[in-house]
Amino acid sequence: MIKNIQRDTWVDYLRATITVLVVAHHSSLAYTTFANFNKEAYINSTHPIVDNKRWIGLDIFENFNDIFFMSLMFFIGGLFLTKSIAKKGTMAFIRDRCLRLFIPFIFIGTLSNLIAHFPSFYLAHNDISIKAYVVDFFTVEKWPVGPPWFIWVLFAFNLLFALIYSPAKNFFSNTGNRIDRLGNRPLLCFLLLALLTWILYVPVAYNIGAGTWTGRGPFDFQLSRILLYFGYFMTGAIIGSSNFHNGIFARDAALVSRWKTWIALALITYAVLTVSGEYNVLKNLVVKGVLPEFTAWMIYYTVYVLSCTLSSIAFLTTFRALAKTPVLWMDSLSANAYLIYLIHYIFVLWTQLFLLDLATPAFAKFLIVFFNALALSWLAGIFLRRSRFVRKYL
Repeated sequence: MIKNIQRDTWVDYLRATITVLVVAHHSSLAYTTFANFNKEAYINSTHPIVDNKRWIGLDIFENFNDIFFMSLMFFIGGLFLTKSIAKKGTMAFIRDRCLRLFIPFIFIGTLSNLIAHFPSFYLAHNDISIKAYVVDFFTVEKWPVGPPWFIWVLFAFNLLFALIYSPAKNFFSNTGNRIDRLGNRPLLCFLLLALLTWILYVPVAYNIGAGTWTGRGPFDFQLSRILLYFGYFMTGAIIGSSNFHNGIFARDAALVSRWKTWIALALITYAVLTVSGEYNVLKNLVVKGVLPEFTAWMIYYTVYVLSCTLSSIAFLTTFRALAKTPVLWMDSLSANAYLIYLIHYIFVLWTQLFLLDLATPAFAKFLIVFFNALALSWLAGIFLRRSRFVRKYL
């Protein structure tokens, strides 16, 4: 039992840290320079609450997260599935996924969004009528999904995985074992993941637009990234079918031991992407006739893909290298990460509302929102998980 806890510590801590990044990400969106609020339908705003205090540093922070962290979340979401379905069987696995993912998404997700988005309705209409708000929520705003979009998409991926696992079991095992042997070939690992990321993301994003969402009601998802997310999810599932703790992610494997290099490369690549975008380097080359527009887009998307790939590898290898023993507060954060993810939006949006008229710099407001939302959602998670039923599934 002790070996299992030690074995999974780094994955649990990584998942919890990305959850914290999600809270920080949403805390920053009210204060980015590109933020705008649509009073006709706040669902069309860049964020449900938009402040008049802005700071470009939060643009940089927000974009860094946006490039990689949900892809990595889907990778982690697939990592233990083959062992889970092999142990439980297909039907028990699906039932467990319904209880752990779909039901919380529908009920907790809807309730938390109803509570969270009321400040947006108030700002848009200067109205505090609960009835008018609920009607607007389900009609004009078309049932906003908020952060729990990830939960229903992960559930859908789990169902697809359950359907294909039995006939593809040998494929998962054989491919996972082959990948598992690449731990001492870090360059090849990087190139393979970068190529997969490019193929699954660039053609779709170029043709339909990088920010394209679609869906009906709460079943909303980012169309431009759905193949990318599924690819990372399946990659996690395939790697998870092997003994990856002692293979590709072994602490003495070259891939993991070079974790500092991955961090440096991730930061450099993102800096290149940010600086070139800020100074319109590619756009100016197109205007001057030096580059065709298509070539410029391919260069941009390729650097974007490299940033996504390097950041994902950097986070995976850093946590594998450094998270060696359990830490009490991180254990608590990990245990409550799912509930933090589900309910943090309530505290983010309401805190942002209360800070609107405060004459404080954007970064200070961001810090207040972030720490308040993280602390309150963490405490709420601790309280709710006193229930044995909640603790079992959330």
